[in-house]
Amino acid sequence: MADAFGQSDLLKRRYRRFGTLLAGLVYFFLLVPSLIVIPVSFGTRNEIRFPPREFSLELYQIFFSSPAWTGSLLQSLKVALLATVLALVTAVPAAYGIVRYEFRGKKAISLLMMSPLVIPAIVMALGLYLYLSYVHLTGTTLALVLGHTIYVTPFVIVMIAAGVQKLDANLEFGATLMGAGPYRMLTTVVLPQLAPSILAAALFAFLISFDEVVISWFLASATTTTLPVKMYSSIQWEISPVIAAVSTMLTVLSFVICMLTASLQRSPGRSGV
Repeated sequence: MADAFGQSDLLKRRYRRFGTLLAGLVYFFLLVPSLIVIPVSFGTRNEIRFPPREFSLELYQIFFSSPAWTGSLLQSLKVALLATVLALVTAVPAAYGIVRYEFRGKKAISLLMMSPLVIPAIVMALGLYLYLSYVHLTGTTLALVLGHTIYVTPFVIVMIAAGVQKLDANLEFGATLMGAGPYRMLTTVVLPQLAPSILAAALFAFLISFDEVVISWFLASATTTTLPVKMYSSIQWEISPVIAAVSTMLTVLSFVICMLTASLQRSPGRSGV
């Protein structure tokens, strides 16, 4: 009997090691393209080569000295910030209402609000283009902000709803018994406890909006081009080594935001009235 248990534990350890090794190989395979781009970004303007013949910051200097690239960067930052704010304003009360209250049509409304998660981005982009063309908004920053807001809001709702589910409902009930109205209870009890979830959702929404290319491709114009659209256009019409520098900066930005989001989600929420 002891030998049987020993063999079973040995097999479990071997399967665990094999699974860990397999997962490590898959992650390495997925990360290799990003890891290759980083040293390429420190090459020169004359070639795209791995490893570079010589290392320099020339590609980064070209990026920050080019109005076309910096203009696209500023446009992406503006659209992502505005879309994040609008998504939070919409998602925080929506997520709280979905989690805390029961009402007729709750499932239908929840499915409708989550629908952008299951609709292909190309389908959503085409629908937004047709609708916004009808109201003469395509090619404007407002169209990009609205499109990105619709796209990122479901992600924010999911993260905020997860935070609301972890809140202590007794604190809200106690605040109500003490005479706090809905607005006061929300601002003094709910929002302080939700702060980590809200910040994590904001970072995630900003990253999704900043990196979004399909919807932006349909809605942007020559004067409202975002950075991902500019990168895609550059790949189509020219092969510029500057793309390696832009890709490296986006990789670093994504890594930092993902680490911040993970740390915020692990941090315990503060309670208090």
